[in-house]
Amino acid sequence: MSNLKLVAEARAEQGRGASRRLRHAGKVPAIVYGGSADPVAVTLDHNTVFHALKKEAFHTSILDLELAGKSEKVVLRDFHMHSFRPEVLHLDLQRVSETEEIHMKLPLHFLNEEISQAVKVQGAHVTHVATEVEVRALAKDLPHFIEVDLANLKAGQTIHLSDLVLPAGVKAEKLLRGDDAALVIAGGIAEVADAEIVSPSDVPSAKGATE
Repeated sequence: MSNLKLVAEARAEQGRGASRRLRHAGKVPAIVYGGSADPVAVTLDHNTVFHALKKEAFHTSILDLELAGKSEKVVLRDFHMHSFRPEVLHLDLQRVSETEEIHMKLPLHFLNEEISQAVKVQGAHVTHVATEVEVRALAKDLPHFIEVDLANLKAGQTIHLSDLVLPAGVKAEKLLRGDDAALVIAGGIAEVADAEIVSPSDVPSAKGATE
């Protein structure tokens, strides 16, 4: 997973009034926490953060945070937007250790659904029960997303967590807890086996029934 860069400045003033002044100056207040160091209040450039939040990778990447000439690795844990204005109000950034596993929610990218037998041949309705998966891994092993190939999906079939092909070193959190959750359901009737098909000759005729 390649790192994205953020440049931060330390801030001494805190509270609603100070945060309001920062936002008017084009800055976003943020907090950096976790690891062995104390939490640090910082500010970031608003426009940089606003446009970065529109990119999926920003939410799942290890970020390089530069502060006072030093760089440390962080992940975005939370953010708050204004209720009706296009304005970022606050960010929560968590420090990342290169030797400790971290928990991340990664988006699922569904591939080949439109060419699957379930959709193209059987006309099934495919429901995405989940759009993201919580994983555990070292920072160096984390991908930006998890691909789910639906090319072989058939009507009546369900794809579970255990069916995912995860990169080396990446583990599904729910599976570790024994929960093999459903991810995709192809609603519809699967192909009927030949033995279950009733031929017209097996059905008594009205004439035969009266004799």
